[in-house]
Amino acid sequence: MKISTKGRYGLTIMIELARKHGEGPTSLKAIAREKELSEHYLEQLASPLRNAGLIKSIRGAYGGYILAKEPSEIKAGDIIRVLEGPISPVEGIEDEEPAKQALWIRIRDAVKDVLDTTTLEDLKHHQDDHQQDAYMFYI
Repeated sequence: MKISTKGRYGLTIMIELARKHGEGPTSLKAIAREKELSEHYLEQLASPLRNAGLIKSIRGAYGGYILAKEPSEIKAGDIIRVLEGPISPVEGIEDEEPAKQALWIRIRDAVKDVLDTTTLEDLKHHQDDHQQDAYMFYI
């Protein structure tokens, strides 16, 4: 299973909202600017997340988005399923020969286990360590 930018950027939105949980609404514009992402694309991702009950939108001059639940109650798997669909390494597992079917099921279950045991509370504490140690070279 390959996670597309929908899943990756959706997870980015949710982690940023978890980091700011309890501080009031956060605009997608602020997230887009901070993470150097397309604000328009983030807006497209916010709608299914809102419809799934994972985030709430707050209107007004100081509006934006907040988590609909506590960060400890939202799992990475919830977000990925909303934006990417069912978790499966291959399509048509049921049509595979038994040996391959068993392998695909084990892979699927392992991925599900990681996604369903990792919460936003877990993820919000990780920093962009690779960016802190990165060097920028100009030629």
